[in-house]
Amino acid sequence: MTRFGYTLMTEQSGPKELVEYAVRAEEAGFDLLVSSDHFSPWLTEQGHAPYAWTVLGAVAHATSRVELATYITCPTMRYHPAVVAQKAATLQILADGRFILGLGAGENLNEHVIGQGWPPVAQRQDMLAEAVEVIRALHTGELTTYRGEYFDVDSARIWDVPEQGVDIGVAVSGRAGIERFGPLADHLISTEPEAELIGQWNELAGSTIGSGARAIGQIPICWDPSKEAAVTRAHEQFRWFAGGWKVNADLPTPMGFSGATQFVREEDVEASIPCGPDLDHIVESVQPFWEAGYTDIALVQIGGDHQTAFLDEVAPELLEKLRAAAPSS
Repeated sequence: MTRFGYTLMTEQSGPKELVEYAVRAEEAGFDLLVSSDHFSPWLTEQGHAPYAWTVLGAVAHATSRVELATYITCPTMRYHPAVVAQKAATLQILADGRFILGLGAGENLNEHVIGQGWPPVAQRQDMLAEAVEVIRALHTGELTTYRGEYFDVDSARIWDVPEQGVDIGVAVSGRAGIERFGPLADHLISTEPEAELIGQWNELAGSTIGSGARAIGQIPICWDPSKEAAVTRAHEQFRWFAGGWKVNADLPTPMGFSGATQFVREEDVEASIPCGPDLDHIVESVQPFWEAGYTDIALVQIGGDHQTAFLDEVAPELLEKLRAAAPSS
């Protein structure tokens, strides 16, 4: 059965609003809530960047059924992996086992703020692999000393460890990433609806998508009663999406994203993001993910001021349509 999620997009809403949206999303029938983990918004027009882990702690307390996940946390620079291990364990306890720790190599936008520069991609991948090792070791609850190339841990122990542990998902984009991180992770995370990724994971990771392992995807949408208003809003707040992750990982500031996307047109955004009131069009746009083999698909509703109407008035019908169209097993 395909699970459908809602994205708590910290770049476009404040912390109290995000908790409110989480409660409404659970009531609307979503299966999963994924939260971005940013220090800065992509564009100044988005206007927010609260601390994701505080928000998720409140969400864990305010909800009871829906699963939670970071989408995604970078455990290598802004956070030491030992700190990520501790807060993930605490959140899992607060969530009664509903939490998945989503990890990735991060973006310059969020990590440069600590003043340590931005490593090349090969080094970032090495750092991420080492960070996963640290987190796994600490989640045993045992006293841990670790000496690595990038991280050291000195006589550390997580004192409050959840009985069920913490599943880890890792963001990957191709065969090399899957070969590297598949054996280290429980679940695959990606934003591209490519069946080849699922096949490569099943070949290389040692766990099969749909049989223990999950493939968690994400897609932006911009529902609005007016298609014209939706396209305008998607262009204003989501034109950064047009650059692709190889570009998005390296730009350091919202002003950089603004400059890099100054020639992206409204019609360019409309071509890649379903906009407007047509729910069947949204379903058709999501369909490539389940056809590729994704088990979980999280929607990003664009526009911080347009969440309540979407969640209360639209989401239940949209979820009904999505579940009717998606595979039941």
